[in-house]
Amino acid sequence: MTAVEEKPTRLTSGPGMLLVWFYGVMVVGAVSRSAFEISTEFDRAPLAYSLSAVAGLVYAFITYTLVRGGETARRAAMVCCAAELSGVLVVGSWTIADPSAFPDSTVWSKYGMGYLFIPVLLPLSAMYWLRKARTIVKP
Repeated sequence: MTAVEEKPTRLTSGPGMLLVWFYGVMVVGAVSRSAFEISTEFDRAPLAYSLSAVAGLVYAFITYTLVRGGETARRAAMVCCAAELSGVLVVGSWTIADPSAFPDSTVWSKYGMGYLFIPVLLPLSAMYWLRKARTIVKP
């Protein structure tokens, strides 16, 4: 019996490269924004600024898994994208239902309206791509 080495699933081919680019831009935007806000005016809106920092970390992890490739990374990215989408929907709804809880906006406020709704569209696009990139294992 010979062992066959499988190449890791490339997640950065085609639309995957566009996803890496978008997630990279979101990492820079969310992390730099939250770092500035946390260091200069954290007491004004700690919840909003902390949520923006969490969004930046989620974006960074998804970017890393897309670049890394492989089936394990694909699954991890899928779970993170689902968590990201859940966060966008929960925070987006919360900011609409109780705006007083957010004296300043987050990356996910109003479903990412301040970021052209990219925060709600990006995980949907990524999950679609990751589902299509799934490896088919044949016995």
